[in-house]
Amino acid sequence: MDVTSTTQTATAAAPAGAATAAAPKASDYSTFLTMLTAQIKNQDPLNPMSSDNFASQLATFSAVEQQTKTNDLLTQQLAQNTQSSMAQMVGWVGKEARVAAPVHFDGTTPVVLSPNPSEFADRTVLVVTNAQGNAVARTGIPVSSADYEWLGLNEDGNPLAEGIYTVSLESYQGDKLLGTTATEHFGVVNEIRSTGSGTSALFDGGVEVSTALISALRQPTL
Repeated sequence: MDVTSTTQTATAAAPAGAATAAAPKASDYSTFLTMLTAQIKNQDPLNPMSSDNFASQLATFSAVEQQTKTNDLLTQQLAQNTQSSMAQMVGWVGKEARVAAPVHFDGTTPVVLSPNPSEFADRTVLVVTNAQGNAVARTGIPVSSADYEWLGLNEDGNPLAEGIYTVSLESYQGDKLLGTTATEHFGVVNEIRSTGSGTSALFDGGVEVSTALISALRQPTL
């Protein structure tokens, strides 16, 4: 068995990124030793560095190096977990996900909302704001957590323009406002993406939401 050949092959197959990442660490360690050696050589013979000081510097560098290795391992683990999560979420693509996020309205197709009124409410109002934050519609809807089909109409009953809208629900008891909550809606998941902090789902209109915010999945309705 040719050990030299096998070693060379394995080295050539190593990822370039790993070699690049390892180089700075080796360089840092070498630089530290060089500086420490120079400090020892150039120290005052009448007042040399104490063994405690020498040991302290080595211990400090060792601790920093160990923390760096730990951070690298955590980064690798996060990347592996993200890849694993993405693999598990492949089946989400094409399904309808329920999420509290901005809604894309195409100008004609109704959007299925999932309101969550206060348990003490006797009246609820759906508030729709556009991308500029301006309210474009306020509509009274039944006090219910059942799915509600939003037709995308303004207060005059005319269709809103295609765009991204934010929908919230105001819960009232008489004339008293009990609270305002973000209204979830169902949208088709077009893509699952990896981000620096985990995974996200991409919806129509470019709306991107962390998968952690998705509260339900279902087969698309016809």
